[in-house]
Amino acid sequence: MSFLDLYMNKSPLITNSNEEGESSTILYGIPFDSTHSYRPGTRFGPDAIRDAFNNIEIFMPQFSVDLESVKIEDLGNTKHTVVAQEMLDMISKITSELIKREKQIIALGGEHLITLGTYPNFPKETGYIVFDAHYDLRDEYADIKLSHAAYLRRIIEKKGSDKIIHVGARSYVKEELAFKEEYKIKAISDWDIRHGNAPKLVKDAVSVFDKLYVSIDLDVLDPAFAPGVGNPEAVGITSRELYEMIGSLEEQNITGADIVELCPTFDNGATSSMAARLMSALIAMNLKK
Repeated sequence: MSFLDLYMNKSPLITNSNEEGESSTILYGIPFDSTHSYRPGTRFGPDAIRDAFNNIEIFMPQFSVDLESVKIEDLGNTKHTVVAQEMLDMISKITSELIKREKQIIALGGEHLITLGTYPNFPKETGYIVFDAHYDLRDEYADIKLSHAAYLRRIIEKKGSDKIIHVGARSYVKEELAFKEEYKIKAISDWDIRHGNAPKLVKDAVSVFDKLYVSIDLDVLDPAFAPGVGNPEAVGITSRELYEMIGSLEEQNITGADIVELCPTFDNGATSSMAARLMSALIAMNLKK
């Protein structure tokens, strides 16, 4: 039996998609937020991103791609659980199965812990770039090791740090800085972004990878641009700055991605709209390969 039959609710909500031909991207949602530490509700993020995608213009002039002519295969959401290990086991099996189809895979969160269940299943040569206000390198948070605040440390313990690039951190603790230095994690700072160097730095940093996984934590944005996130951090980057950095990945083979930490309860529509636009860019760039 397919893990998709076992774990997916099969209620896709994407409607702005061509039903003809072969799918270019496989999309699924992971409604999990049980280790939240500030605002609960990111489990409602996947459907909010879909709703925004269905209601924005998805012709992408920057990439000369009209997504209305593209088949995006939406598998719906995984079954809901509040148990972190159960969620990770479930999406690890789903992701491993989907990778065999050799299509771009995009997961919609949910909290950032979901990435611990997706990225480690990609081939070992796959680079990983994450846009996030936080390093998420704590050994544990609230006495929990399987936490959104510790997911990247767990990934590095599994796969090492040589293929990790972190972008946009501005809120962290000394423990995380020490771990970052010990494992020589490559980082593009909030300072680099504010001074206009980020798109080139991002492009140069990922140029060494033949395949790339992109993780976008929406709290990397200033709350003025993204109020609807689980852990908002003031003095962040603009939506334009983030979009330009994502656009700088145009030449990369983006085989996997996730967009996480959208919390619709606190949103005014700006965060979900941005998430949908970023998802559109990831899909459009993949089609140009």
